[in-house]
Amino acid sequence: MPLSEQEQRLLEEMERSLYQNDADFVATVSGRRGRPNYTQIVLGSLLAIAGVATLVAGVIVQLPIVGVIGFALMLGGVLLALTPGKAAASAQPAGSAPRASAPKRSRSSFMDTINERWERRQDGDQGR
Repeated sequence: MPLSEQEQRLLEEMERSLYQNDADFVATVSGRRGRPNYTQIVLGSLLAIAGVATLVAGVIVQLPIVGVIGFALMLGGVLLALTPGKAAASAQPAGSAPRASAPKRSRSSFMDTINERWERRQDGDQGR
């Protein structure tokens, strides 16, 4: 079922607002991630395979600690293979301007940070 004209306008407005307000989210979700680190992927895959082998060996010899170690190796290998490298994480997507850093307060709680962000967004929307 196609969207009505009003729904399309509302959707476009929401997308514009998302791009303006949540640059971090857009950068995370966008397809531009940089080049993959093949060494990290291969090393993680080998570690995951070694973890599976250790897990199976732990089941065969009936030692739960060996199975737990195998699971930990497997999990670590998968995480290593799937996490982006430092170069890809620090690279900015093309077309994005560097953000001005806000003055940092010492030891602000999570809720204080969320409340400040909410207030900044509300102040920005007041001008429309």
